[in-house]
Amino acid sequence: MSFFGRAARDLFNGSPASTSSKLLLLFTVSSGGLVAYSDSRSQPDEVPASIVNKNDGQKKKVVVLGTGWAGTSFLKDLDASMYDVQVVSPRNYFAFTPLLPSVTCGTVEARSIVEPVRNIIKKRNGEIQFWEADCLKIDAENNKIFCKANFDNNTVGSEEFSLEYDYLVVAVGAQVNTFNTPGVKENCHFLKDLEDAQRLRRTVIDCFEKAVLPDLTEEERRTNLHFVIVGGGPTGVEFAAELHDFLIEDLVNIYPTVKDLVKISVVQSGDHILNTFDERISSFAEQKFSRDGIEVQTGCRVVSVSDKEITMKMKPTGELCSIPHGLVLWSTGISTRPVVKDFMEQIGQGKRRILATNEWLRVKETENVYALDNSGTLTMVEFRAVVDDIIARYPQVETYLNNQHLGDLTDLLKDAMSEDKKEVDIEGFKKAIHLVDSQTTSLPATAQVAGQQGKYLAKCFNRKNQCKEHPEGPRRFAGPGGTRHFFAPFRYKHFGQFAPLGGEQAAAELPGDWVSMGHSTQWLWYSVYASKQVSWRTRMLVVSDWTRRFIFGRDSSRI
Repeated sequence: MSFFGRAARDLFNGSPASTSSKLLLLFTVSSGGLVAYSDSRSQPDEVPASIVNKNDGQKKKVVVLGTGWAGTSFLKDLDASMYDVQVVSPRNYFAFTPLLPSVTCGTVEARSIVEPVRNIIKKRNGEIQFWEADCLKIDAENNKIFCKANFDNNTVGSEEFSLEYDYLVVAVGAQVNTFNTPGVKENCHFLKDLEDAQRLRRTVIDCFEKAVLPDLTEEERRTNLHFVIVGGGPTGVEFAAELHDFLIEDLVNIYPTVKDLVKISVVQSGDHILNTFDERISSFAEQKFSRDGIEVQTGCRVVSVSDKEITMKMKPTGELCSIPHGLVLWSTGISTRPVVKDFMEQIGQGKRRILATNEWLRVKETENVYALDNSGTLTMVEFRAVVDDIIARYPQVETYLNNQHLGDLTDLLKDAMSEDKKEVDIEGFKKAIHLVDSQTTSLPATAQVAGQQGKYLAKCFNRKNQCKEHPEGPRRFAGPGGTRHFFAPFRYKHFGQFAPLGGEQAAAELPGDWVSMGHSTQWLWYSVYASKQVSWRTRMLVVSDWTRRFIFGRDSSRI
Protein backbone atom coordinates (compact mmCIF):
# COMPACT_ATOMS: atom_id res chain seq x y z
CA MET A 1 0.00 0.00 0.00
CA SER A 2 1.26 3.46 -0.85
CA PHE A 3 2.23 6.10 1.69
CA PHE A 4 -0.90 8.17 1.09
CA GLY A 5 -3.10 5.09 0.91
CA ARG A 6 -2.07 4.20 4.44
CA ALA A 7 -2.55 7.81 5.49
CA ALA A 8 -6.12 7.81 4.22
CA ARG A 9 -6.99 4.59 5.99
CA ASP A 10 -5.34 5.65 9.24
CA LEU A 11 -7.02 9.04 9.16
CA PHE A 12 -10.46 7.44 9.18
CA ASN A 13 -9.94 4.22 11.12
CA GLY A 14 -7.18 4.81 13.62
CA SER A 15 -5.70 2.45 16.20
CA PRO A 16 -3.31 2.62 19.14
CA ALA A 17 0.29 3.41 18.35
CA SER A 18 2.63 0.56 19.09
CA THR A 19 6.18 -0.22 18.11
CA SER A 20 8.41 -3.19 18.75
CA SER A 21 11.71 -1.63 19.63
CA LYS A 22 13.26 1.20 21.57
CA LEU A 23 15.24 2.84 18.82
CA LEU A 24 16.22 6.14 17.35
CA LEU A 25 17.08 5.68 13.71
CA LEU A 26 18.63 7.90 11.07
CA PHE A 27 19.31 6.36 7.68
CA THR A 28 21.31 8.11 5.01
CA VAL A 29 21.40 7.22 1.29
CA SER A 30 24.82 8.23 0.04
CA SER A 31 24.96 11.99 0.02
CA GLY A 32 21.33 11.98 0.73
CA GLY A 33 19.12 10.66 3.50
CA LEU A 34 16.08 9.38 5.25
CA VAL A 35 15.58 10.05 8.94
CA ALA A 36 13.44 8.05 11.33
CA TYR A 37 13.08 7.22 14.97
CA SER A 38 10.94 4.88 17.05
CA ASP A 39 10.41 3.86 20.64
CA SER A 40 8.04 1.42 22.23
CA ARG A 41 6.77 3.92 24.77
CA SER A 42 6.27 6.97 22.61
CA GLN A 43 3.46 8.46 20.58
CA PRO A 44 3.98 8.17 16.82
CA ASP A 45 5.60 11.55 16.36
CA GLU A 46 7.25 12.07 19.73
CA VAL A 47 10.77 11.82 21.00
CA PRO A 48 10.32 9.37 23.91
CA ALA A 49 9.58 10.91 27.28
CA SER A 50 12.24 8.70 28.86
CA ILE A 51 14.99 10.66 27.17
CA VAL A 52 13.64 14.01 28.25
CA ASN A 53 13.87 13.33 31.94
CA LYS A 54 17.16 14.59 33.25
CA ASN A 55 16.27 13.54 36.77
CA ASP A 56 16.31 9.81 36.13
CA GLY A 57 19.93 9.73 37.26
CA GLN A 58 21.44 8.34 34.08
CA LYS A 59 21.80 9.63 30.56
CA LYS A 60 20.43 7.52 27.75
CA LYS A 61 22.97 6.06 25.34
CA VAL A 62 22.80 7.35 21.77
CA VAL A 63 25.05 5.47 19.35
CA VAL A 64 25.65 7.08 15.94
CA LEU A 65 26.81 4.92 13.03
CA GLY A 66 28.53 6.86 10.27
CA THR A 67 29.99 10.32 9.80
CA GLY A 68 28.33 11.34 6.54
CA TRP A 69 26.00 14.27 5.92
CA ALA A 70 23.08 13.13 8.07
CA GLY A 71 25.20 11.82 10.93
CA THR A 72 27.45 14.88 11.05
CA SER A 73 24.50 17.26 10.80
CA PHE A 74 22.81 15.43 13.66
CA LEU A 75 25.95 15.56 15.82
CA LYS A 76 26.61 19.24 15.12
CA ASP A 77 23.13 20.28 16.25
CA LEU A 78 22.53 17.79 19.07
CA ASP A 79 22.90 18.97 22.66
CA ALA A 80 25.31 16.23 23.66
CA SER A 81 25.15 17.20 27.35
CA MET A 82 21.74 15.52 27.52
CA TYR A 83 22.96 12.11 26.36
CA ASP A 84 25.80 9.63 26.46
CA VAL A 85 26.80 9.90 22.78
CA GLN A 86 29.11 7.45 21.00
CA VAL A 87 30.04 7.53 17.32
CA VAL A 88 31.16 4.50 15.27
CA SER A 89 32.49 4.92 11.73
CA PRO A 90 35.14 3.25 9.55
CA ARG A 91 36.35 6.75 8.59
CA ASN A 92 37.51 9.30 11.11
CA TYR A 93 36.54 12.24 8.93
CA PHE A 94 33.62 13.97 7.24
CA ALA A 95 33.98 14.45 3.47
CA PHE A 96 32.31 17.18 1.43
CA THR A 97 31.09 14.72 -1.21
CA PRO A 98 29.77 17.24 -3.80
CA LEU A 99 33.40 18.07 -4.59
CA LEU A 100 34.49 14.46 -5.18
CA PRO A 101 34.53 14.90 -8.99
CA SER A 102 36.94 17.81 -8.51
CA VAL A 103 39.28 15.53 -6.53
CA THR A 104 39.47 13.01 -9.39
CA CYS A 105 41.38 15.44 -11.60
CA GLY A 106 43.31 17.45 -9.03
CA THR A 107 41.16 20.58 -9.17
CA VAL A 108 40.79 20.19 -5.40
CA GLU A 109 43.04 18.12 -3.15
CA ALA A 110 41.52 15.30 -1.13
CA ARG A 111 42.53 16.67 2.26
CA SER A 112 40.95 20.01 1.45
CA ILE A 113 37.41 18.61 1.56
CA VAL A 114 37.69 16.53 4.75
CA GLU A 115 37.34 17.54 8.36
CA PRO A 116 38.45 15.15 11.14
CA VAL A 117 35.51 13.91 13.18
CA ARG A 118 37.32 14.61 16.43
CA ASN A 119 37.62 18.27 15.42
CA ILE A 120 33.85 18.39 15.00
CA ILE A 121 32.82 16.60 18.19
CA LYS A 122 35.25 18.42 20.47
CA LYS A 123 33.35 21.64 19.78
CA ARG A 124 30.05 20.22 21.03
CA ASN A 125 28.44 20.96 24.37
CA GLY A 126 29.13 17.67 26.13
CA GLU A 127 31.44 14.72 25.68
CA ILE A 128 31.16 12.59 22.53
CA GLN A 129 33.23 9.44 22.13
CA PHE A 130 34.41 8.21 18.74
CA TRP A 131 35.43 4.68 17.68
CA GLU A 132 36.96 4.00 14.25
CA ALA A 133 35.35 0.70 13.21
CA ASP A 134 32.81 -0.94 10.93
CA CYS A 135 29.40 -1.92 12.21
CA LEU A 136 28.90 -5.55 11.21
CA LYS A 137 25.45 -6.18 12.66
CA ILE A 138 22.62 -4.45 14.48
CA ASP A 139 20.84 -6.62 17.06
CA ALA A 140 17.49 -4.83 17.27
CA GLU A 141 16.02 -7.27 19.80
CA ASN A 142 18.80 -6.78 22.36
CA ASN A 143 19.65 -3.14 21.56
CA LYS A 144 23.23 -3.93 20.67
CA ILE A 145 25.60 -3.43 17.75
CA PHE A 146 28.62 -5.55 16.82
CA CYS A 147 31.67 -3.79 15.40
CA LYS A 148 35.15 -4.55 14.13
CA ALA A 149 38.06 -2.18 13.74
CA ASN A 150 39.66 -2.27 10.31
CA PHE A 151 43.31 -1.24 10.59
CA ASP A 152 45.96 -2.14 8.04
CA ASN A 153 48.76 -2.48 10.56
CA ASN A 154 49.04 -5.16 13.23
CA THR A 155 47.58 -3.89 16.49
CA VAL A 156 47.63 -5.39 19.95
CA GLY A 157 44.34 -6.57 21.43
CA SER A 158 40.99 -7.59 19.99
CA GLU A 159 39.57 -5.56 17.11
CA GLU A 160 36.00 -6.76 17.69
CA PHE A 161 33.67 -5.22 20.23
CA SER A 162 29.98 -4.60 20.92
CA LEU A 163 28.06 -1.59 22.18
CA GLU A 164 24.69 -1.40 23.85
CA TYR A 165 22.39 1.47 23.06
CA ASP A 166 19.14 3.03 24.11
CA TYR A 167 18.86 4.91 20.83
CA LEU A 168 20.65 4.24 17.59
CA VAL A 169 21.45 6.64 14.78
CA VAL A 170 22.30 4.74 11.59
CA ALA A 171 23.96 6.97 9.01
CA VAL A 172 26.18 4.49 7.21
CA GLY A 173 25.24 5.71 3.75
CA ALA A 174 24.49 3.57 0.73
CA GLN A 175 26.51 1.48 -1.67
CA VAL A 176 26.73 1.52 -5.45
CA ASN A 177 23.97 -0.33 -7.26
CA THR A 178 25.46 -2.49 -10.00
CA PHE A 179 22.07 -4.02 -10.95
CA ASN A 180 23.93 -7.36 -10.99
CA THR A 181 25.54 -6.40 -14.30
CA PRO A 182 28.37 -8.87 -15.03
CA GLY A 183 31.87 -7.47 -14.64
CA VAL A 184 30.94 -4.14 -13.04
CA LYS A 185 32.43 -4.80 -9.61
CA GLU A 186 35.63 -6.18 -11.08
CA ASN A 187 36.26 -3.73 -13.92
CA CYS A 188 34.59 -0.41 -13.08
CA HIS A 189 35.44 2.57 -10.92
CA PHE A 190 32.92 4.21 -8.63
CA LEU A 191 32.62 7.68 -7.13
CA LYS A 192 30.91 7.32 -3.76
CA ASP A 193 33.75 7.93 -1.32
CA LEU A 194 36.99 9.86 -1.07
CA GLU A 195 38.97 6.67 -1.65
CA ASP A 196 37.09 6.19 -4.94
CA ALA A 197 38.06 9.69 -6.08
CA GLN A 198 41.72 9.13 -5.25
CA ARG A 199 41.71 5.79 -7.06
CA LEU A 200 40.14 7.40 -10.11
CA ARG A 201 42.78 10.13 -10.13
CA ARG A 202 45.60 7.58 -10.17
CA THR A 203 43.96 5.53 -12.92
CA VAL A 204 43.45 8.56 -15.17
CA ILE A 205 47.18 9.32 -14.99
CA ASP A 206 47.98 5.62 -15.51
CA CYS A 207 45.93 5.61 -18.72
CA PHE A 208 48.00 8.46 -20.16
CA GLU A 209 51.29 6.97 -19.01
CA LYS A 210 50.39 3.64 -20.64
CA ALA A 211 49.36 5.37 -23.86
CA VAL A 212 52.78 6.99 -24.36
CA LEU A 213 54.78 3.79 -23.88
CA PRO A 214 56.82 2.76 -26.92
CA ASP A 215 55.84 -0.03 -29.30
CA LEU A 216 52.08 0.46 -28.84
CA THR A 217 49.85 0.61 -31.90
CA GLU A 218 47.61 3.60 -32.43
CA GLU A 219 44.57 1.42 -31.72
CA GLU A 220 46.03 0.40 -28.36
CA ARG A 221 46.74 4.02 -27.50
CA ARG A 222 43.15 4.98 -28.40
CA THR A 223 41.79 2.19 -26.23
CA ASN A 224 43.87 3.29 -23.22
CA LEU A 225 42.60 6.85 -23.66
CA HIS A 226 38.89 6.03 -24.05
CA PHE A 227 37.13 7.10 -20.85
CA VAL A 228 33.56 5.79 -20.51
CA ILE A 229 31.11 7.18 -17.95
CA VAL A 230 28.04 5.00 -17.38
CA GLY A 231 25.23 7.16 -16.06
CA GLY A 232 24.23 10.65 -17.14
CA GLY A 233 23.29 11.98 -13.73
CA PRO A 234 25.00 14.86 -11.89
CA THR A 235 28.00 12.78 -10.75
CA GLY A 236 28.73 11.28 -14.18
CA VAL A 237 28.24 14.58 -15.99
CA GLU A 238 30.45 16.51 -13.57
CA PHE A 239 33.24 13.92 -13.82
CA ALA A 240 33.09 14.07 -17.63
CA ALA A 241 33.32 17.87 -17.46
CA GLU A 242 36.23 17.79 -15.00
CA LEU A 243 38.09 15.22 -17.10
CA HIS A 244 37.61 17.30 -20.25
CA ASP A 245 38.95 20.43 -18.52
CA PHE A 246 41.91 18.44 -17.16
CA LEU A 247 42.65 17.28 -20.69
CA ILE A 248 42.47 20.58 -22.58
CA GLU A 249 43.97 22.76 -19.84
CA ASP A 250 46.78 20.55 -18.55
CA LEU A 251 47.30 17.12 -20.09
CA VAL A 252 47.64 18.27 -23.73
CA ASN A 253 50.78 20.11 -22.69
CA ILE A 254 52.18 17.15 -20.77
CA TYR A 255 51.26 14.39 -23.28
CA PRO A 256 51.28 16.22 -26.65
CA THR A 257 51.84 13.05 -28.70
CA VAL A 258 48.49 11.50 -27.74
CA LYS A 259 46.31 14.58 -27.30
CA ASP A 260 44.27 13.78 -30.44
CA LEU A 261 43.59 10.19 -29.38
CA VAL A 262 41.57 10.94 -26.22
CA LYS A 263 37.85 10.21 -26.22
CA ILE A 264 35.25 10.75 -23.48
CA SER A 265 31.88 8.96 -23.74
CA VAL A 266 28.81 9.28 -21.54
CA VAL A 267 26.42 6.31 -21.72
CA GLN A 268 22.88 7.00 -20.53
CA SER A 269 19.96 4.55 -20.50
CA GLY A 270 17.40 7.37 -20.64
CA ASP A 271 16.66 9.77 -23.44
CA HIS A 272 18.66 12.67 -21.96
CA ILE A 273 21.44 13.34 -19.48
CA LEU A 274 20.63 15.25 -16.30
CA ASN A 275 17.04 14.08 -16.61
CA THR A 276 16.27 15.08 -13.00
CA PHE A 277 16.95 18.72 -13.92
CA ASP A 278 14.85 21.17 -15.89
CA GLU A 279 14.78 20.18 -19.56
CA ARG A 280 16.43 23.50 -20.45
CA ILE A 281 19.47 22.50 -18.41
CA SER A 282 19.51 19.01 -19.91
CA SER A 283 19.44 20.45 -23.42
CA PHE A 284 22.12 23.04 -22.60
CA ALA A 285 24.41 20.32 -21.17
CA GLU A 286 24.00 18.09 -24.22
CA GLN A 287 24.77 20.96 -26.60
CA LYS A 288 27.85 21.98 -24.63
CA PHE A 289 29.17 18.40 -24.48
CA SER A 290 28.65 18.15 -28.24
CA ARG A 291 30.71 21.31 -28.80
CA ASP A 292 33.43 20.01 -26.46
CA GLY A 293 33.69 16.69 -28.27
CA ILE A 294 32.24 14.62 -25.42
CA GLU A 295 30.16 11.83 -26.95
CA VAL A 296 26.72 11.30 -25.34
CA GLN A 297 25.05 7.97 -26.13
CA THR A 298 21.45 7.87 -24.90
CA GLY A 299 19.08 4.93 -24.95
CA CYS A 300 21.89 2.48 -24.20
CA ARG A 301 21.80 -0.15 -21.45
CA VAL A 302 25.07 -1.73 -20.36
CA VAL A 303 24.79 -5.53 -20.23
CA SER A 304 28.38 -6.46 -19.31
CA VAL A 305 31.82 -4.99 -18.68
CA SER A 306 35.14 -6.76 -19.21
CA ASP A 307 38.65 -5.53 -18.59
CA LYS A 308 38.95 -4.47 -22.23
CA GLU A 309 35.48 -3.59 -23.50
CA ILE A 310 31.97 -2.64 -22.48
CA THR A 311 28.92 -4.25 -24.10
CA MET A 312 25.71 -2.26 -24.52
CA LYS A 313 22.20 -2.91 -25.81
CA MET A 314 20.61 -0.19 -27.91
CA LYS A 315 17.06 0.25 -26.66
CA PRO A 316 15.46 1.39 -29.96
CA THR A 317 16.80 -1.55 -32.01
CA GLY A 318 17.80 -4.15 -29.41
CA GLU A 319 21.18 -4.41 -31.12
CA LEU A 320 24.26 -5.30 -29.05
CA CYS A 321 27.48 -3.40 -29.53
CA SER A 322 30.86 -3.41 -27.78
CA ILE A 323 33.38 -0.61 -27.42
CA PRO A 324 36.94 -0.78 -26.00
CA HIS A 325 37.83 1.29 -22.97
CA GLY A 326 40.72 2.33 -20.80
CA LEU A 327 38.62 3.36 -17.82
CA VAL A 328 34.93 2.94 -16.92
CA LEU A 329 33.18 4.98 -14.24
CA TRP A 330 29.93 3.38 -13.06
CA SER A 331 27.54 6.06 -11.75
CA THR A 332 24.02 4.74 -12.15
CA GLY A 333 22.40 4.52 -8.72
CA ILE A 334 22.60 3.40 -5.12
CA SER A 335 21.34 0.55 -2.94
CA THR A 336 21.05 -0.29 0.74
CA ARG A 337 24.12 -1.57 2.56
CA PRO A 338 24.01 -5.16 3.89
CA VAL A 339 24.07 -4.14 7.56
CA VAL A 340 20.98 -1.95 7.05
CA LYS A 341 19.27 -4.59 4.92
CA ASP A 342 19.79 -7.14 7.68
CA PHE A 343 18.33 -4.69 10.18
CA MET A 344 15.28 -4.20 7.96
CA GLU A 345 14.75 -7.96 7.87
CA GLN A 346 14.67 -7.98 11.66
CA ILE A 347 11.96 -5.34 11.90
CA GLY A 348 9.76 -6.73 9.14
CA GLN A 349 10.77 -4.43 6.29
CA GLY A 350 12.88 -6.93 4.35
CA LYS A 351 10.84 -6.58 1.16
CA ARG A 352 11.38 -2.83 0.96
CA ARG A 353 14.26 -1.04 -0.73
CA ILE A 354 14.66 1.53 2.07
CA LEU A 355 13.28 2.01 5.56
CA ALA A 356 9.67 3.18 5.66
CA THR A 357 8.92 6.30 7.70
CA ASN A 358 6.01 8.57 8.45
CA GLU A 359 5.78 12.33 8.26
CA TRP A 360 7.69 12.67 11.53
CA LEU A 361 10.47 10.58 10.04
CA ARG A 362 9.58 7.72 12.30
CA VAL A 363 10.18 4.08 11.37
CA LYS A 364 6.88 2.53 10.44
CA GLU A 365 6.78 -0.35 12.84
CA THR A 366 3.01 -0.31 12.58
CA GLU A 367 0.55 1.03 10.00
CA ASN A 368 -2.43 1.73 12.25
CA VAL A 369 -1.48 4.98 13.94
CA TYR A 370 -4.00 7.82 13.35
CA ALA A 371 -7.77 8.14 13.14
CA LEU A 372 -10.14 11.10 12.74
CA ASP A 373 -13.63 9.71 13.12
CA ASN A 374 -14.74 6.13 13.63
CA SER A 375 -18.01 6.83 11.80
CA GLY A 376 -16.21 6.69 8.45
CA THR A 377 -17.59 9.95 7.02
CA LEU A 378 -16.97 13.69 7.47
CA THR A 379 -19.08 16.61 6.46
CA MET A 380 -17.31 19.12 4.24
CA VAL A 381 -17.45 21.63 7.09
CA GLU A 382 -15.69 19.15 9.39
CA PHE A 383 -13.26 18.29 6.65
CA ARG A 384 -12.30 21.95 6.09
CA ALA A 385 -11.66 22.26 9.83
CA VAL A 386 -8.78 19.80 9.63
CA VAL A 387 -7.45 20.69 6.17
CA ASP A 388 -4.62 22.80 7.59
CA ASP A 389 -3.53 19.92 9.80
CA ILE A 390 -3.66 17.47 6.89
CA ILE A 391 -1.48 19.76 4.77
CA ALA A 392 0.93 20.23 7.69
CA ARG A 393 1.30 16.47 8.00
CA TYR A 394 1.43 15.78 4.26
CA PRO A 395 3.31 18.69 2.59
CA GLN A 396 3.16 16.85 -0.74
CA VAL A 397 -0.54 17.69 -0.83
CA GLU A 398 0.16 21.43 -0.69
CA THR A 399 2.75 21.11 -3.45
CA TYR A 400 0.26 19.26 -5.64
CA LEU A 401 -2.49 21.81 -4.99
CA ASN A 402 -0.16 24.65 -5.99
CA ASN A 403 1.03 22.88 -9.13
CA GLN A 404 -2.55 22.12 -10.21
CA HIS A 405 -3.80 25.59 -9.24
CA LEU A 406 -6.46 24.12 -6.95
CA GLY A 407 -7.95 26.33 -4.25
CA ASP A 408 -7.92 23.83 -1.36
CA LEU A 409 -8.23 20.16 -0.51
CA THR A 410 -11.97 20.14 -1.09
CA ASP A 411 -11.29 21.00 -4.74
CA LEU A 412 -9.00 17.98 -4.87
CA LEU A 413 -11.84 15.81 -3.56
CA LYS A 414 -14.19 17.10 -6.27
CA ASP A 415 -11.49 16.46 -8.88
CA ALA A 416 -10.99 12.89 -7.67
CA MET A 417 -14.68 11.98 -7.23
CA SER A 418 -15.87 13.85 -10.36
CA GLU A 419 -18.90 15.15 -8.47
CA ASP A 420 -19.83 17.63 -5.77
CA LYS A 421 -20.69 15.91 -2.46
CA LYS A 422 -21.71 17.29 0.92
CA GLU A 423 -19.67 14.70 2.78
CA VAL A 424 -16.65 12.52 2.14
CA ASP A 425 -16.11 8.88 3.08
CA ILE A 426 -12.87 6.92 3.30
CA GLU A 427 -13.03 5.78 -0.32
CA GLY A 428 -13.44 9.33 -1.58
CA PHE A 429 -10.58 10.55 0.55
CA LYS A 430 -8.38 7.65 -0.57
CA LYS A 431 -9.08 8.46 -4.22
CA ALA A 432 -8.04 12.07 -3.68
CA ILE A 433 -4.86 11.16 -1.82
CA HIS A 434 -3.94 8.44 -4.31
CA LEU A 435 -4.24 11.06 -7.05
CA VAL A 436 -1.54 13.05 -5.26
CA ASP A 437 0.50 9.96 -4.45
CA SER A 438 0.62 8.84 -8.08
CA GLN A 439 2.21 12.14 -9.10
CA THR A 440 4.54 12.60 -6.13
CA THR A 441 8.18 11.50 -6.07
CA SER A 442 10.26 10.71 -2.99
CA LEU A 443 12.94 13.05 -1.74
CA PRO A 444 16.21 12.80 -3.67
CA ALA A 445 19.20 11.07 -2.08
CA THR A 446 21.30 14.21 -1.78
CA ALA A 447 23.51 15.84 0.80
CA GLN A 448 20.99 18.68 1.02
CA VAL A 449 18.17 16.35 2.09
CA ALA A 450 20.34 14.40 4.55
CA GLY A 451 21.65 17.56 6.18
CA GLN A 452 18.17 19.00 6.70
CA GLN A 453 16.81 15.77 8.12
CA GLY A 454 19.70 15.36 10.54
CA LYS A 455 19.24 18.95 11.70
CA TYR A 456 15.50 18.44 12.14
CA LEU A 457 15.94 15.31 14.24
CA ALA A 458 18.55 16.97 16.48
CA LYS A 459 16.22 19.93 16.98
CA CYS A 460 13.44 17.61 18.09
CA PHE A 461 15.68 16.03 20.68
CA ASN A 462 17.02 19.35 21.92
CA ARG A 463 13.59 20.94 22.32
CA LYS A 464 11.63 18.00 23.64
CA ASN A 465 10.89 19.57 27.04
CA GLN A 466 9.57 22.81 25.55
CA CYS A 467 7.52 20.99 22.94
CA LYS A 468 6.05 18.66 25.51
CA GLU A 469 4.69 21.64 27.45
CA HIS A 470 3.87 23.68 24.33
CA PRO A 471 3.21 21.30 21.41
CA GLU A 472 3.99 22.69 17.96
CA GLY A 473 2.57 20.00 15.72
CA PRO A 474 -0.84 19.58 14.08
CA ARG A 475 -3.87 18.29 15.95
CA ARG A 476 -4.07 14.60 16.68
CA PHE A 477 -6.63 12.61 14.74
CA ALA A 478 -6.74 10.10 17.59
CA GLY A 479 -6.62 10.57 21.34
CA PRO A 480 -7.93 13.46 23.49
CA GLY A 481 -9.71 16.09 21.43
CA GLY A 482 -7.80 19.26 20.72
CA THR A 483 -4.39 17.86 21.65
CA ARG A 484 -1.47 18.37 19.31
CA HIS A 485 1.59 16.41 18.34
CA PHE A 486 4.76 17.57 20.04
CA PHE A 487 6.63 18.47 16.85
CA ALA A 488 5.80 19.83 13.45
CA PRO A 489 6.40 17.23 10.73
CA PHE A 490 9.63 17.36 8.75
CA ARG A 491 9.43 19.54 5.66
CA TYR A 492 12.21 19.55 3.15
CA LYS A 493 13.08 22.94 1.69
CA HIS A 494 14.75 22.74 -1.69
CA PHE A 495 17.43 25.39 -2.20
CA GLY A 496 18.26 24.33 -5.74
CA GLN A 497 20.90 22.20 -7.43
CA PHE A 498 23.97 22.79 -9.56
CA ALA A 499 25.50 21.00 -12.52
CA PRO A 500 29.08 22.14 -13.35
CA LEU A 501 29.62 21.57 -17.07
CA GLY A 502 33.29 22.48 -17.51
CA GLY A 503 34.91 25.40 -19.24
CA GLU A 504 34.01 27.63 -16.29
CA GLN A 505 30.34 27.15 -17.05
CA ALA A 506 27.63 25.65 -14.88
CA ALA A 507 23.85 25.30 -14.77
CA ALA A 508 21.66 25.93 -11.76
CA GLU A 509 18.06 25.07 -10.99
CA LEU A 510 16.81 27.22 -8.12
CA PRO A 511 13.45 27.62 -6.35
CA GLY A 512 10.81 29.58 -8.18
CA ASP A 513 11.42 27.85 -11.53
CA TRP A 514 14.54 29.95 -12.00
CA VAL A 515 17.17 28.44 -14.29
CA SER A 516 20.61 29.94 -14.80
CA MET A 517 23.36 28.75 -17.13
CA GLY A 518 26.76 30.02 -18.15
CA HIS A 519 29.89 31.58 -16.69
CA SER A 520 28.11 33.67 -14.04
CA THR A 521 26.47 30.52 -12.69
CA GLN A 522 29.89 28.92 -12.27
CA TRP A 523 30.91 31.78 -9.98
CA LEU A 524 27.68 31.30 -8.04
CA TRP A 525 28.67 27.63 -7.69
CA TYR A 526 32.07 28.65 -6.31
CA SER A 527 30.41 30.92 -3.75
CA VAL A 528 27.82 28.40 -2.58
CA TYR A 529 30.22 25.46 -2.28
CA ALA A 530 32.78 27.55 -0.43
CA SER A 531 30.16 28.76 2.03
CA LYS A 532 28.82 25.25 2.65
CA GLN A 533 32.16 23.87 3.85
CA VAL A 534 31.99 22.35 7.32
CA SER A 535 34.76 24.52 8.80
CA TRP A 536 36.79 27.63 8.09
CA ARG A 537 39.83 25.40 7.67
CA THR A 538 38.34 23.45 4.77
CA ARG A 539 36.82 26.62 3.33
CA MET A 540 40.24 28.25 3.12
CA LEU A 541 41.83 25.09 1.70
CA VAL A 542 39.23 24.71 -1.05
CA VAL A 543 39.45 28.36 -2.10
CA SER A 544 43.23 28.05 -2.04
CA ASP A 545 43.07 24.99 -4.32
CA TRP A 546 40.83 26.80 -6.80
CA THR A 547 43.24 29.75 -6.82
CA ARG A 548 46.26 27.47 -7.27
CA ARG A 549 44.59 25.74 -10.20
CA PHE A 550 43.93 29.07 -11.92
CA ILE A 551 47.57 30.10 -11.53
CA PHE A 552 49.59 26.87 -11.83
CA GLY A 553 47.19 24.34 -13.28
CA ARG A 554 46.38 20.89 -11.92
CA ASP A 555 48.95 18.50 -10.50
CA SER A 556 49.38 15.40 -12.68
CA SER A 557 51.58 13.49 -10.23
CA ARG A 558 50.48 9.93 -9.49
CA ILE A 559 50.50 9.90 -5.69
